[in-house]
Amino acid sequence: MKQRQQPLPDCETETAVQALAAALAALAKPGEVRAFLEDLCTPAELEAMADRWRVVPLLRQGLPYRDIHDRTQVSVTTIGRVARTLGRGAGGYAAALKRNVRRAPAPH
Repeated sequence: MKQRQQPLPDCETETAVQALAAALAALAKPGEVRAFLEDLCTPAELEAMADRWRVVPLLRQGLPYRDIHDRTQVSVTTIGRVARTLGRGAGGYAAALKRNVRRAPAPH
């Protein structure tokens, strides 16, 4: 991802992230969120986020990384990063799972 020549001050970045979170929270239907994400993200960014989300329930089931990779074709490195975030992240994955978000099944 392209880096800024001069990074924004932390307070400006935090304000921008809060505004983005508020925009997502204001959307009422999955179709609206999808349209927003498609407008906001490049296809590669959207695919990367979808890949991460796809492995979350498989990690929660306790499947080995290699089995998750074989089912999803998501890299073992990405699976490991998601696993670390599940264990020590901000709690976003757990909150979404708790709300019974409908997930597409992983391909076999």
